[in-house]
Amino acid sequence: MNCEIIAVGTELLLGQIVDTNSSWMGEQLALAGIDSHHQTKVGDNWSRIEEALRLGLERSDAIIVCGGLGPTQDDITREVIASVVNSNLVLDEVIAERIREMFRSRGRDMPENNLRQAMVPEGAHTIEQQPGTAPGLVVPVAIPGGDDKVIYAVPGVPYEMKEMVLGTILPDLQHRSGVTSVIESRVLRTWGQSESGLAELLSPRIAELETAGNPTLAFLASGVEGIKVRITAKAETSGEVEDILREEEEALRRLLGDLVFAVDEDNMESTVLTQLAQQGLTLGAIETTTGGYLAHRLSTARNGTGAFAGGVVARGPGILSYLLKGDPASWQPDDAAMQMARVARGILLSDVGIATTSIEDPARATESQPFGTAWLAVSMEGFETVEQVQLPGDLERIRQFSVISLLNLLRLHLQGLRP
Repeated sequence: MNCEIIAVGTELLLGQIVDTNSSWMGEQLALAGIDSHHQTKVGDNWSRIEEALRLGLERSDAIIVCGGLGPTQDDITREVIASVVNSNLVLDEVIAERIREMFRSRGRDMPENNLRQAMVPEGAHTIEQQPGTAPGLVVPVAIPGGDDKVIYAVPGVPYEMKEMVLGTILPDLQHRSGVTSVIESRVLRTWGQSESGLAELLSPRIAELETAGNPTLAFLASGVEGIKVRITAKAETSGEVEDILREEEEALRRLLGDLVFAVDEDNMESTVLTQLAQQGLTLGAIETTTGGYLAHRLSTARNGTGAFAGGVVARGPGILSYLLKGDPASWQPDDAAMQMARVARGILLSDVGIATTSIEDPARATESQPFGTAWLAVSMEGFETVEQVQLPGDLERIRQFSVISLLNLLRLHLQGLRP
């Protein structure tokens, strides 16, 4: 079974919206064991949408069309699909009443043009999941002398699209393809090594897995979130898949050691805050260059946020003089970072204080301390450290790298991986 994706919307071509929908669907198809060899973006134009659909039906068994199911005149996906499959559009009264009820529940009258969303090609059926006013479509395509194919249509709104793909489209594709096995993935998040460095560390294991064929490994470069190592396993049952994923994760952790900081949806801040909470510790932060990035990530983490006592953004000379008890220019950067980490414990009433500062102004850079040099400090009972690092990129990247590098420094100590 081969399924391709067509994303509809002129805004995608103009760069006004980034097409994350296609990437997500491609990942879900792979996890479901469905091949996907083509992804296409096309504007809101009848002839070009039609051309993309006809080409897709020539080379693929199934197509997912994303977007163009709204109520306005430029939303023409359903009309083009009906034309391609030689079908008439008919009003689905059940869907029409469902849309009316959505408007009534919000205390509004339904504009008549919303009835366009209840028009369904004859022979097609709507997708059961319908979180918004646009219903998804399952449109069978009869191929003379060949196997029948299918076109799915889903809205471009991400949460609506995802509910339909997970609830109806993936199970339908697996049924059509005869896929009965379970395919699942686990992602190990790493920090402190390049993609090529990880590939070198794991080279013997990758060679073994290429011979075995199951599970498989893939590297996903994620910028300031580090390098992700994705394990994908296939088996007859979820229990068997879980056993394979667990065994492979253990094998990779033995090879990668403290480079692994989180799994799947956890990130650096949730890992650190969980460790702090488990040890009954609270955290305070003072930041200069990062300008609130650190506090934002800590305060919006998935879990353990109760361990974050608060943060101070110290940008101007006045607040810096107050925190350092003197002229900021008289302090060496490493000493200033450590002093701010200590002060964080006091003014924020926290067990652990962290601070970061850097050479963010090229005019202040020197040969020994070039632009992007950063100092990361941690202060807590019985342990203090300040680390000087050289961070790449522009100021935006320096800020983000400073945050995750500082949190990683704290993580390593909390987990007993650094003295």
